[in-house]
Amino acid sequence: MKKLLALLLSGAFILTGCGGNGAEDIEKVSGFEGQTLKLYNWGEYIGENVISNFEKKYDVTVVSEYFDSNEMMYTKISAGDNYDVLVPSDYMIERLIKEDKLMQIDKSKIPNLANLTEGVRNLDYDPDNTYSVPYFWGTVGLVYNKTTVPSEEIEAEGYNILKNTKYKGSIYLYDSERDAFMTAFKALGYSMNTENEDEINAAYKWLSEINETMEPAYVTDEVIDGMANGNKDIAVVYSGDAAYILSQNPDMGYCEPKEGSNLWSDAMVIPKNAENPQLAHEFMNYILSYEASKDNSVTVGYASSNDKVLKELSSEGGEYYQNEAYLPRTDYEKDEIFHDNETLRKRLSELWIKVKAE
Repeated sequence: MKKLLALLLSGAFILTGCGGNGAEDIEKVSGFEGQTLKLYNWGEYIGENVISNFEKKYDVTVVSEYFDSNEMMYTKISAGDNYDVLVPSDYMIERLIKEDKLMQIDKSKIPNLANLTEGVRNLDYDPDNTYSVPYFWGTVGLVYNKTTVPSEEIEAEGYNILKNTKYKGSIYLYDSERDAFMTAFKALGYSMNTENEDEINAAYKWLSEINETMEPAYVTDEVIDGMANGNKDIAVVYSGDAAYILSQNPDMGYCEPKEGSNLWSDAMVIPKNAENPQLAHEFMNYILSYEASKDNSVTVGYASSNDKVLKELSSEGGEYYQNEAYLPRTDYEKDEIFHDNETLRKRLSELWIKVKAE
């Protein structure tokens, strides 16, 4: 959902080729020889060898296409484009279920569902994994330069530090109405799924004040290199990108504000017009395997949905040991999952345009 370094690939089909480490150790699976899987995923959101190893294991070809937003993905599939596996976010999966655009999962073909970590089990948009198989998950928080921003200050102020004029001209905000309004709603003590017009207008005013007084830079993937290079003091960042930033620059810290955050999840689904649902099930089961899950998480930086991988990477000796952004916060009462709400979606889109135009 969140790693957008390959936007130039958006809209173009890529035949992911041969190569990949450890190919000689791959146990072959027969019955799918010569078949094709069409995958629609976020850019730079898969392990270095995952696709090539899957192709070798099943003697198939994976054709990948990339999207840069859930809405872009939705537009494509609504137009009738065919894919076997999609990787949307929670609120979009909720929408696709409501609109009857997804196949139900045959769980007998995905035994690796047993590998799921607790944080991605029983999520309320699809509590029984009837339609979706978790891929990555995380939170949204604040990355900050510990040499210029005291940790006790950002912990105390939370999202309101984005209005602290000491940091004028030195903050990054995501160019996303959902993420921007989430920070505003939480800073004001509201639910990020609110439909209360007074609360929505208060959040709009909160963001407008930041735009007017703080000279924020509105970014998407640029925030990753920007904070890794120390270009700004504070940034709103997805936890997986934050984990990468912290691994690259020891001066950077990560804060999950006490006001709460968006606890998000991206998951694999099979659209109803999929041409190869059998191979799609095999792919989803493969992604939940230890080897593929580890490759995914090490490469991308987001929290694994595989319990063994998640614990291994965050434990002593793991790639993300003591990286405070890797393990998402769980069971915190003020954290929420976005829900699909057409009225709120349209309202926030309208107001976000106004915020940036002021």
